[in-house]
Amino acid sequence: MRIFNSRDNECKSPFGSVREGENIHFKITIPRYLGCSSAILALKDDLSGDTVSYSMFWCGMPDENNEQWELDLSNISTGLYWYHFSLDTKQGRKYIMRGWGGEGYFSHTNNDPRYQLLCYDKDFQTPSWLPGGIMYQIFPDRFYFSGEKKEGIYPDKKLHDEWYKIPDWRPDENGIVTNSDFFQGDLKGITEKLDYLQELGVNCIYLNPIFEAYSNHRYDTGDYEKIDPVLGTEEDFKELCSEAKKRGMYIINDGVFSHTGSDSKYFNRQGRYPQNGAYNSKNSPYYTWYKFMDWPNIYHSWWGFDTLPEVEELSYSFDRYINGENGIIRKWMKCGNSGWRLDVADELPDPFIQHIREAIKAENPDALLLGEVWEDASIKESYSSRRRFLYGKQLDSVMNYPFRDAILGFLDCGDGRDMVEMITCILENYPRPVIRCLMNLLGTHDTERVITLLAGERQNGRGREWQANTSLTPSQREYGLKRMRLASGIQFTLPGVPCIYYGDEAGVEGYKDPFNRAPFPWGKEDKGLTEWYKQLAKLRSYCSCLKDGDFKEFGSYERTMGYIRYDDTDELLCVFNAANFPIDFIVPKEFEDGEALLGTILNGRDLEIPANSCAFVKISADKKHISEEPENNEVIPEPAD
Repeated sequence: MRIFNSRDNECKSPFGSVREGENIHFKITIPRYLGCSSAILALKDDLSGDTVSYSMFWCGMPDENNEQWELDLSNISTGLYWYHFSLDTKQGRKYIMRGWGGEGYFSHTNNDPRYQLLCYDKDFQTPSWLPGGIMYQIFPDRFYFSGEKKEGIYPDKKLHDEWYKIPDWRPDENGIVTNSDFFQGDLKGITEKLDYLQELGVNCIYLNPIFEAYSNHRYDTGDYEKIDPVLGTEEDFKELCSEAKKRGMYIINDGVFSHTGSDSKYFNRQGRYPQNGAYNSKNSPYYTWYKFMDWPNIYHSWWGFDTLPEVEELSYSFDRYINGENGIIRKWMKCGNSGWRLDVADELPDPFIQHIREAIKAENPDALLLGEVWEDASIKESYSSRRRFLYGKQLDSVMNYPFRDAILGFLDCGDGRDMVEMITCILENYPRPVIRCLMNLLGTHDTERVITLLAGERQNGRGREWQANTSLTPSQREYGLKRMRLASGIQFTLPGVPCIYYGDEAGVEGYKDPFNRAPFPWGKEDKGLTEWYKQLAKLRSYCSCLKDGDFKEFGSYERTMGYIRYDDTDELLCVFNAANFPIDFIVPKEFEDGEALLGTILNGRDLEIPANSCAFVKISADKKHISEEPENNEVIPEPAD
């Protein structure tokens, strides 16, 4: 008999995080021989450190050997909590603490791991248009060049006239990689490729920074009010947003608000701008934005890069400039964007993020605020305090690096059971509104290209020259393409929204920056891989449960990972074989007459899955028995011929 499991609806309902004021039902099962005289739920407030004890009620005996105690709780406030159970027994004080998979166990100490409970704001709502969709991240300089020559470009920027080459990576005469080479990808080019993105099923385009800056990555903002001339004009941006919406797509911008460029109108260290910046004069209107230790040459900068002076986000002047009624956030939303991604969200103060949210939602309540957080955002700590990202007053959702870690870990010899546990922990810790909008990524501008990670030689600290001259061999590439299908199959079927980093669907290779930011290989794509992504998009639109359905592990074992997505309409069994040999997988009984999708072969209950491949089987609501425990999850490895 199960003592307690936080993921079992008989033990705790609802699953995972709860909305403020929502009733939570707890039930524990205790052997009669312990002679339990009282049971208490001990709930610790993470912020205050205070613990409140709630007495549980004896509620009967499921059999002659066990008894059950239960409690309904509905009066907790928004916040993060930790809980365990305390029992007075004939054998003394015992505790029920958290074990692997949410399973409870008896302990003589309450210092063991406790259960987590996040309570979010009762009015928390996230955008209605994103769940069930597909995101696409574009590094604007490298996606597509419309061919239109631009005016007003800094003369010291290098403009490539050849599209199919690797970005500049060698240091200049001062030993600095300036990132000042441009392939001239532009906003009009993105607009021209909207039909291509629509074929991929994309409904949200995330643009890396597009505002005027010296570098090609544009994280060194020069002017928040102006589109970088290399990319085009404000009118080009408005046209992109307008044309995207005609196709049911939404544009979100990258908001870089923890720092600006030193070469900006706000700091102006290089003297490029006519007005005085903070570096030029203490009387500059921007002086209070920065953190000088010894003006003008010694100042706080982002991770020590003196070209990226840090901003004092809570400076009234800066806060109003970004978040005011006529501020930057609302200016670009008025031009047509549908939200923002916050760069290094964990380096921004809580009040500043709240002000960003207020500005966004005032302009459009259904707009998106997405944060860059690499860890579990529900328990993230920075600046010596627990962050409150997901309570309903700050972010709508986050970039979901933990899912990426689970997917790549599974493909890199990880045990499927451990990887599903990583995924389920996030689903248990995050609010449901957040999960609906999770940005599930495999690669970004900050990571190596996925196909290179999956099949290439490891970098192991080797420098840029080695990275520039190393690519996949034909056999590595063939293997990498198989692994890409497997990885993306997981990515597209997990809760949340898959995000394609431009060119991943075309098989683009590359190690670290700048090699992961090569131009899109138009005309040289791996068409087979691109077609696979299109089929995954159709799978997402075909299966209702992939929009906002629940998740249940099924059949994970060593090099196999399996789970079921389900809602009131349909149910999808997803199985992934990361072994280098085929397997036979026995599906649940209700799936034996299911619909095999994307090349899956189903013979009765026998699912044949080739090496490094995946399978999907769908059933409709009238065949669903998801509440029942799976009858058999045996995995039978079968050696390759």
